[in-house]
Amino acid sequence: MLPAAMNPKLRAMVVGATGVAGQQFVAALSGHPFFSLARLCASERSAGRSYRESLRDERGSLRWYAGGQPPAEALELPVESAKEATTDGIDLVFSAVESDVAKELEPRLAAQVPVFSTASAFRYEPDVPILLPGVNRSHAALLRTQQRRRGFRGFIAPGPNCTTVGLAITLQPILRHFGLSRVVMTSLQSVSGAGRSPGVSALDIIDNIIPFIPGEEEKVERETRKILGACLGDGTDGLHIEPLAVAISCTCTRVAVLDGHTEAVFCATTRPAPIDEVKAALLEFGQELGALKLPSLPQQLIAVTDDPYRPQPRLDRELGGGLTTVVGRLRPERALGEHGVKYVLLSHNTKMGAAQGAILTAEQLLIDGYLG
Repeated sequence: MLPAAMNPKLRAMVVGATGVAGQQFVAALSGHPFFSLARLCASERSAGRSYRESLRDERGSLRWYAGGQPPAEALELPVESAKEATTDGIDLVFSAVESDVAKELEPRLAAQVPVFSTASAFRYEPDVPILLPGVNRSHAALLRTQQRRRGFRGFIAPGPNCTTVGLAITLQPILRHFGLSRVVMTSLQSVSGAGRSPGVSALDIIDNIIPFIPGEEEKVERETRKILGACLGDGTDGLHIEPLAVAISCTCTRVAVLDGHTEAVFCATTRPAPIDEVKAALLEFGQELGALKLPSLPQQLIAVTDDPYRPQPRLDRELGGGLTTVVGRLRPERALGEHGVKYVLLSHNTKMGAAQGAILTAEQLLIDGYLG
C-alpha cells in the first residue's frame, strides 16, 4: 500500500482540458497527493495558447464550469494540440474527448502509458473493462489481457456512461445480498450531461422535458450488465467478461437541472429483500475500499435518506464532494415479481460520473499495482 502522499507524484496529462469533463479533471488534480498536472491538450482552436487564454471566449468571458476558480498552477500551462499529443514526460493520461477522437487518439497514447477515459469508444471491446470503484475491482485483471493482445505498455480504462454509474453502484449490493432477476429504470438527466457544444439549448429545455437521448438507453443497459458481470478465464487463455444475465430496461430523459442525474429504479430480486436489510446493504457498500485510503474516496459511496422528499439534485448532488450516490424512497416492489425493492437515486454526472470517478479508479489501480 502506498503512503498518503507520493514523492515524486505521477505526472498526468489531461486531454480535452477545456471541456466540461476536462475542466473537472483539472480541478480535481489540483493538490492531488498521487498525481500532478503536467500537461494539457485540447482542440486546434485552443492549441498554442495558455490555459488561461484558452478558457476565455472572444468577448473575454471566462468559460469555467467546474465551480470556483481554475487552479492557479494550471492557468499558465500551455495547451497542446490533442491530435499531436505525445506521452513524453507523462506517466498517465486522463482523456475527456469525444468518442470519434478517442477512437484514434487513445490507443496511440495507451501504447506507452495508462489512459483513463470518459469516452464510450472502447467500453464494449471484449478486452476492455468498464471499471467502477467498489463495484468490479476484479475486472481490472482484464487490463493485462488487453496489454498482451494489443502490445500496449499502458492500457485503456474507460469509465461508465454517467447515467450507468449510480445505477450500477446501487444494484451491486442488492445483487450481492438479494439477487436480481429484472430491473426497470427511468432517468431524469441534467443538461450538463449533454455537454455545451452542441448540448441542449436553453429554449429546448426550459419549461420542458425531453423524453429521448439518442443511444443512452442502450448504453446504460449494456454497460450495467457488463459492469455487474463476472471476469472469467485465466492468464493463459486470457480473461473475458461474462455479462450479468438479468433483464434491464431503461428510459432516459433530459430535464431542466444543471448537474446531477436522478433515477427511479425498480428491482425484482430472487430472494426476499426486507427494506431494513436493503438499507443496511447499501450503507455498508464500499467499506472494503476504505482500507486502501484512496484520497478521493468519500466517506460513503452510497448514502441513504429517510426523507421522502429526497434526494434532490440542488440539495444532495455535492455530498461526498460529488462522489456519493444518494438513495431515497426505499420501498418494496411487487409489480415485477414476488420479491423486490424500488428507490430513487441521485448521482453527480460530471464528478463521480466523469472526472472524479476516473481519478478514483486511477487511485485504486495505483494501489493495486497496475500503474507501476
